[in-house]
Amino acid sequence: MSSWGTGPSAQIARAAVRSVLQAYRLDPLAPAAEQVTGELVAAGWRLDPGRSLYLSVRYRDDALRLTVYDGHAPHAHPRLAAHCEARRRAALRVMGAVVRDCGGAWGFGESREPGGGTRTWANLPRAGAATYLG
Repeated sequence: MSSWGTGPSAQIARAAVRSVLQAYRLDPLAPAAEQVTGELVAAGWRLDPGRSLYLSVRYRDDALRLTVYDGHAPHAHPRLAAHCEARRRAALRVMGAVVRDCGGAWGFGESREPGGGTRTWANLPRAGAATYLG
């Protein structure tokens, strides 16, 4: 997914996730999934502006896993790494609350994809995501 702005990119990503969930009859997960997707994409764009993001959507074992890969590489210096981690956690505060409300988990770390960067993920159990906002 190309990153030409946090608003349009997040909006496009939310619409894509909504379409995927509808196609697989997982519509009840859409409100939680769209919120989490928008937050993941917006944070990825803010932390690595102007670069490409990659969004992965996977449903397995009664849980939806949303993952965003951005090009922001981990820092070697401990202080810079701690500062960067704090910025990422702060940027994802709302998403973290949604994930907790759904009974899920989230995290981030070095991407194993070619070119490196950061992989940020959220796991939403079906039962919790289906009752989000309900």
